[in-house]
Amino acid sequence: MSSKSLRQLPSVDEVVRSHKLKQYVSSYSKHLVTRIVRDVLGRMRADIFAGRKGDVSMGKIQELVAEQLEDMFKPSLKKIINASGVVLHTNLGRAILCDEAIDAIKISAGNAVNLEMDLEKGERGNRDSHLENIICYLTGAEAATIVNNNAAAVFLTLNTLAEKKEVIISRGELIEIGGSFRIPDVIKKSGCRLVEVGSTNRTHASDYISAINKNTAVLLKAHTSNYAIVGFTSSVDLKELVKVGGDRNLPVVEDLGSGSLMDLSRFGLPREPQVRESIEAGAAVVTFSGDKLLGGPQAGIIAGKREYLQRINKNPLKRALRACKLTIAALEATLKLYLNHDTLPQKLPTLRFLTRPAAEIALVAEEAARLLKQRLGSDYSVKVEDGFSRIGSGSLPEEALATKVVSITHMETPPEKIFAMFLANNPPILGRVHREKFLLDMRMIEKGEDAVIFPISNF
Repeated sequence: MSSKSLRQLPSVDEVVRSHKLKQYVSSYSKHLVTRIVRDVLGRMRADIFAGRKGDVSMGKIQELVAEQLEDMFKPSLKKIINASGVVLHTNLGRAILCDEAIDAIKISAGNAVNLEMDLEKGERGNRDSHLENIICYLTGAEAATIVNNNAAAVFLTLNTLAEKKEVIISRGELIEIGGSFRIPDVIKKSGCRLVEVGSTNRTHASDYISAINKNTAVLLKAHTSNYAIVGFTSSVDLKELVKVGGDRNLPVVEDLGSGSLMDLSRFGLPREPQVRESIEAGAAVVTFSGDKLLGGPQAGIIAGKREYLQRINKNPLKRALRACKLTIAALEATLKLYLNHDTLPQKLPTLRFLTRPAAEIALVAEEAARLLKQRLGSDYSVKVEDGFSRIGSGSLPEEALATKVVSITHMETPPEKIFAMFLANNPPILGRVHREKFLLDMRMIEKGEDAVIFPISNF
C-alpha cells in the first residue's frame, strides 16, 4: 500500500509548474515555492511510511502549499480587541500610543532623520539630545537618558555605579515583575553584590546604616508598584534614605517602575509617586518605564544628577541598550503631551481609558450586548453587568476601576470554550472567564460592534 501511495506522489518540479501555483511562483519566487513543495511532499512521505492514510492528490498538495505560503507572509503581530479589563496589558503590548506618537513614528520610519546629526554644526550629534531637555523639564532632573526598557535602566545604572561593589536594598522591596524577572537577578547580573536589610514587612534607617561598609556603592529603593504590604509595616522613605546616603557620600538610586509624571489624583485615580518628587527628595538617579503609566512606547528612562548621568552615558553597555529612532520619536511626541495637563486626558489613550466616564462605558456595553444577542442567538444568555477593570503592568495593583461588562453564558458550552471562540475571531477578541461566566469588559472598547464576533459555525 505504501509503495502505491508513494508512486502517486508527483515530482517537485511537476507541482511547482502546475497551473494553480503559477501565481505563487510569480509573487514569492520559484525558489521559495520549490522549498515549500519539498516540505509538503516530505511530510506526506513520512505519513505514508508511518502507515497514516491521507489525501495525496495533486489538488491536496497544491492546497497545502498555498496555505503554507500564505501563512508565512501573514503578519505575526495581529490587532486584538482588548476586552480583558486590563488597560496596560503586558501580553498585548501595554500602552496604546497617541496619534502624535504614531505620526512621529511614520516620519522617522519612512525618512532619513537627524537621529545623531547636529544640523546647526553639520556634524555628528547625540541621540539623547532629542529627549533630554523635555525629560529634565518635566522631572526637574539635571540630566537624562533613555534605554530600551526599565529593567535595562536599572541594570545599566547599577553596573555603572556599583560594579563589583555592594548594593543595599530593603527585603520588602525585592520585587518580581512580569515573566519572573526579579530585582535581585538584575542586581546580580549587573555585577553587583546584593545586600538585603530589614525584614519583609519592616525596615528601618538603622538597618541601612548597620549594613554600610567600605564596599557599599549604592543605596537602592524600589517602588513596590505591583503589590502592597499592609498591617504591621515600616519602611524608610526616600528623603530619609537620601539623608543616610548623603551623610556617608553614597548615592541613592530609586526604581519607580511605572513612573508617573503628574499627580493622578486630579483625575480620580490613586496617587502614585511622581518622578519630580523623587528628584526633589535628592535621589541621585531615578529610573522608570515609558510604556506604563506614562503611556508611551517601551523604554527605560534614567533621570537624575548630571555627574551620575555622565558616568552612565560613558558605560559601553549604553550602546547595547540604547533606544532606536522609532522609540525616540514616539517618546518625544508622548512627553510633549504632558506640557498641557488640560488636554492630556483626551490625547493620551492610557489616561483616556483609565478616566473614561461610567456613562460612556455603559452605552457601549448596551450596544455590544444588543448586537451579540442578535449574533449568538437565543441559546446564549447575554447581559450587561457591573464589573471591575485593572490598570495592569504592575501599576496601582490595589486599584479596581468600576466598569461595565457583557457576560455571556450557555447551558451546554463552558465559558472556557466561549473564551476560545472569541479569541479565534478575526480580529481576536480577548475577554476573561470569571465565576463561570465569559466576560467582555467595555472600558477599552470604543464601539459596541468591535466586541461582536463573526459567524460561529466552527464552534
